[in-house]
Amino acid sequence: AEYMGTTTDVFILTMDKKKAGENTYVIQPAYKDKFRPQPVKTILREVLKAKLEKAQYHAEQTATLTKQVADEIKDRLKESNLPRYKLVVQVVMGENKGQGVRMGTRCFWDGDTDAYASETFKNETLFCVATAYGVYHY
Repeated sequence: AEYMGTTTDVFILTMDKKKAGENTYVIQPAYKDKFRPQPVKTILREVLKAKLEKAQYHAEQTATLTKQVADEIKDRLKESNLPRYKLVVQVVMGENKGQGVRMGTRCFWDGDTDAYASETFKNETLFCVATAYGVYHY
């Protein structure tokens, strides 16, 4: 603060960081903090291989295994420390009997900040599709 020697003793405050009334909200992540599909695909591939390589399909155990896979993917993604991102992980698992499976997704989001990555895994008895979505929270 500077002191202005006037008869009314006025103080003039100088603000170094923000001006009064200036917006402080963030509407886009920094470039280094964006959700990037390639590193996420690597995480998905690693988790699916580690958890399912020797797994056998059993209808009673599939729900538990699916939740374990999704939780591990979510935990690994959280280690990336993406600020203000909502992470959604979807894992679909089924019995592999040689049938064809098609999956699709539709999203209404901001293409500059939001993205997704998907990876598939298949062995003799099961198939699995894991998808991770990163949605920036404004």
